[in-house]
Amino acid sequence: MGIFSVDIRVCKPTRRPKRVRFKGVVVDSGSEVSWLPEAELESAGIEIFKKDQVFLMANGQPVTRDVGIAVIQCGEFKTVDEVVFAKRGDLRLLGARTLEGFNAIVNTREKKLIAAGPLPAAHNKARSDHAL
Repeated sequence: MGIFSVDIRVCKPTRRPKRVRFKGVVVDSGSEVSWLPEAELESAGIEIFKKDQVFLMANGQPVTRDVGIAVIQCGEFKTVDEVVFAKRGDLRLLGARTLEGFNAIVNTREKKLIAAGPLPAAHNKARSDHAL
């Protein structure tokens, strides 16, 4: 698997958001959530949604970080997702949940994200008591 990075924009999910650019964010499908520096997230107006969440690092060490909610955009891809307020020494990562929200897959050969295609949905002829 090849490692590559992308440039992204992040903002608070509001009507008139302040967007912050992040360059060189590592695409890491092995990380569940995305990690971005807390100072830049705060400057974008991202607020803490979950406090003191415990994460298990790749070396097995548990760490505690806060989590916020942000709109994350990378080129044509865009989603709303949870993002970890990374501390000094933490990596800038674009995690698996964000990639799934983008409906993108990782093309390691060309080192880029590509559209995954149509999203699965229930068949429209399926009738049930729960139909709209």
